[in-house]
Amino acid sequence: MLTHLTGFTRGLLGITAFIVNTIFWAVPIYIVSLFKLTIPFKTIRIICDTLINKLSYTWMYCNNLFIDLLKKVEYKVQGIEALEIDQWYLVMANHQSWVDIIVLQKIFHNRIPFVKYFLKRELIWVPILGLAWWAMDYPFMKRYSAEFIKKNPHLQGKDLEMTRRYCEKFKDKPTSIINFVEGTRFTSEKQKRQNSPYRLLLKPKSGGISFVLSAMGEYINKIIDVTIVYTDGAESLWRFLCSSRTRIHVCVNVFPIDPGLIGDYFNDETFRDHFQNWINNLWSQKDMRIEEILLESERGKGSFALNF
Repeated sequence: MLTHLTGFTRGLLGITAFIVNTIFWAVPIYIVSLFKLTIPFKTIRIICDTLINKLSYTWMYCNNLFIDLLKKVEYKVQGIEALEIDQWYLVMANHQSWVDIIVLQKIFHNRIPFVKYFLKRELIWVPILGLAWWAMDYPFMKRYSAEFIKKNPHLQGKDLEMTRRYCEKFKDKPTSIINFVEGTRFTSEKQKRQNSPYRLLLKPKSGGISFVLSAMGEYINKIIDVTIVYTDGAESLWRFLCSSRTRIHVCVNVFPIDPGLIGDYFNDETFRDHFQNWINNLWSQKDMRIEEILLESERGKGSFALNF
């Protein structure tokens, strides 16, 4: 472990390792995906998908390994016993830092299918990563604004239809889709600006999660609700890599999808109210849980496992 190094040196090594690791694994993923595109046989494409998943898992495993070598990360994780590798999941989590992605990769590695993120279509142009996300079958969404739909009413529902067609490729292989429901990272300034009713969370964006359920509801079996708490305070990615120790408490709650959560959020006002009440109640419980965890931490309760 490289905890004897200065913070700046650790941070520089961490960023360099991430960049090199990304390029190293992205290249074979590109090659396999191009081979998959040029071969019309379904069996070959299934083999290519399996190989891409294995390469992606190894990519994330190496990221986790670098962090374990770089610093001490102490985890307390609850609720992962109910997870299964062969299920279809929708993962919902609070969002405080880019470190959240590292945390989710760590705790879910080889416990659920490889986690994929719904991404804005514009992100496909991100250097190196955009093409890799496309090759790994990350769903790219194109959402039309209400103003755009008013000017082009014939396109109403087309964004959902395109996303649903894209998600049909997941019906034959277990998949995990993640959504950061708040839509952006939490800060006290954003919380005040929103006039959020929650002390430690932003308002959940219920339309986005309803969109995902409408597009993939027939394929997803369960919801995983994740609460991430940095007991010593959330850190930026750079500060996380520079610091010598980070303590993270993660609560995982798994539950089946209620059929009543699938409906036309944008055109059915009754359903929209029902869905907003459901997710607001979920977020109220999450807010209280975060407060409890922070209080327990202040009192010195709860043990952490080094390098979970």
